[in-house]
Amino acid sequence: MISRLGRYEVAKNEEEADIIVVNSCTVTNGADSGVRGYINQASRLNPEAKVLLTGCGVRTKGESLFEAGKVHGVFGHSEKESVHRYLEKEERFFEIGDLEHVDETVVEQFVGKSRAFIKIQEGCDFRCSYCIIPYVRGNARSLEETLILEQVRRLAANGFGEFILTGTNVGSYGKDRGSSIAKLLKKMSLIRGVRRIRIGSLEPIQITDEFMELLAEPWMAKHLHIALQHTSDRMLEIMNRRNDFASDLALFEKIASRGYALGTDFIVGHPGEDEDAWQEAMARVERLPLTHIHAFTYSKRDGTPSAAMKPAVPGNVAKARHRELTEAVRRKNLAFRRRLREEGRVLEVLVESEKEGLQMGLDQYFNRIAIQSGRELKGEWLALEKWEAEEGMNRGFF
Repeated sequence: MISRLGRYEVAKNEEEADIIVVNSCTVTNGADSGVRGYINQASRLNPEAKVLLTGCGVRTKGESLFEAGKVHGVFGHSEKESVHRYLEKEERFFEIGDLEHVDETVVEQFVGKSRAFIKIQEGCDFRCSYCIIPYVRGNARSLEETLILEQVRRLAANGFGEFILTGTNVGSYGKDRGSSIAKLLKKMSLIRGVRRIRIGSLEPIQITDEFMELLAEPWMAKHLHIALQHTSDRMLEIMNRRNDFASDLALFEKIASRGYALGTDFIVGHPGEDEDAWQEAMARVERLPLTHIHAFTYSKRDGTPSAAMKPAVPGNVAKARHRELTEAVRRKNLAFRRRLREEGRVLEVLVESEKEGLQMGLDQYFNRIAIQSGRELKGEWLALEKWEAEEGMNRGFF
């Protein structure tokens, strides 16, 4: 949207703005509440500004917010490329758009960023019982390959060397175009200036033999995020997932044997998660070669099958389980990093920022590192031989 503002400029804060565009999330009921709260706060900070709503919340709360007069206008995902047209509108408007649109914007710069984020697809064909996203983003559809590659070329020419592939369900890329994410990765890797490629998230069933062949490539980040959501087969069935633990374990062990760090998503406290299911899940987590985790305490989302499921897990129980899970993976991560140190691995780091006199970045295993150095390193690639594994992150010396 920033690249399509027309005559408008980005303000530093809400108070300075003539128009406030709210790019909303609707993944949980709490997200909807957060959007409403922000709109109310922004209106108090700047009563004269027009507030426009876009994003996923358009299809769940857009109409009610518009009818209540909370926002001046509403425009859906498919209309974001026309944001300049909506900024100009004096009269109120409600343009929900469609769920078949594919973005064709070529982004050439990410201000203040060392890494570039490349959106490669939109929508999702999965129908997990807890998730509203397919209903507000539509079915999976891929962006045109030539547009993706052109964007990578321009960003690489502008100095970006690390690229993160993003989307609603990244691993589904190409299924509607006779291609695949593996084929796209190969073509990206041939572009001059591309040094490292990361993938936002994959589903276990999307990791094909074709994809596995790429794991030895030097431009692949040595970290994959593979969304499991749970390790109890009964819970996976309740969640209407397409994976099972036996297959997940075999896949993780195979990838870990190639020297990869592995992360996952995990929903704690979903309805039906009794103590037996939880104990089984944690025993299985200990067997997985996990190094990173995005753990979420289940949050009800109206309009999904899970919202009507019983029995619910008490909030205090879910929070305790969340702590237990994250602590287990924290220990695994530290052990993984210590193993790398003992093996004398060199860390390949892109320095992203400076914080309290330390240079901060991420290595190829997606671990944070703080580097002590006598000079400014932001934007530089380092091969760090001198580093130590500490609690929470690595510490490097350059």
